[in-house]
Amino acid sequence: MSRPNVPEADREIGVRHPVLLHGYVVLVDYMGNDNAIVQAARVSYGPGTKTVRDDRGLIRYLMRHRHTTPFEMVEFKFLVRLPIFVARQWVRHRTASLNEISARYSVLEEEYEVPVPEEVRHQSSRNRQGRGDPLPEEAVASFRGDLDRVSRDAYASYQRALEGGVARETARLLLPVAFYTQWYWKINLYNLFHFLSLRLDPHAQEEIRLYAAELAKIGRLVCPVAFEAFEEFQIGALGLGRREQRALRLLLEGATSNAACAAAGLPLSREDGTPMTTGEGVEFLEKLARVREAL
Repeated sequence: MSRPNVPEADREIGVRHPVLLHGYVVLVDYMGNDNAIVQAARVSYGPGTKTVRDDRGLIRYLMRHRHTTPFEMVEFKFLVRLPIFVARQWVRHRTASLNEISARYSVLEEEYEVPVPEEVRHQSSRNRQGRGDPLPEEAVASFRGDLDRVSRDAYASYQRALEGGVARETARLLLPVAFYTQWYWKINLYNLFHFLSLRLDPHAQEEIRLYAAELAKIGRLVCPVAFEAFEEFQIGALGLGRREQRALRLLLEGATSNAACAAAGLPLSREDGTPMTTGEGVEFLEKLARVREAL
């Protein structure tokens, strides 16, 4: 049995996809493709099967009905260079294997991230862990200047510590999370989809979204049909809870948004009457807005 390969993906092996100031994503290797997914799925049919779906239809069926095991038959290995503050979010996804450069053994390079001006913003009033409106230019320039200065000073202190005989594992404590690390990261397609569904979301931090976009670009070369199904049935899908379904029914019957949400238990205002900017009711109306945009 020959190893399945995708010529477009083979040409990407070893190619650096730049991200941020000093980061990148590299496809090191992959195993399987769209054919591996349907091959695994069709084992379930066994003898006596009356009909066999076409490959694209089968993959879309598997995605729609959340039959996840066949997607686990495809694997990717990436080399990723990224800021430590992005890495700390990335490792929350514990369904992959990784091996990271060790600052106990290696001397880290003087490479650190300074956000582009448009990404230095106010704290969001809606998302407690996100960015909001733009800051004045002088505040942006001050922050970026401070970050650059602090990072340069930290690296100078790191070098002095090493030259003074301080162990690498101790000297690294001087370096802030803007500095870069790198690792090999191996993950199967199902778990990559889960990673992307969270890290491509507009609520995710911009820096990790940029990495997710490059991972998706590479993954799409290996499994174009699976990624098409993923983008349609996961990224482009909307889930409605019971209360949201009730509110939607009331809207279709002619109720106003406020009345439908109130009747369904999805409040749009606080007890004092001020409008809410977050919550289930607001998220429901955002889902409706997405549907209108798609029509």
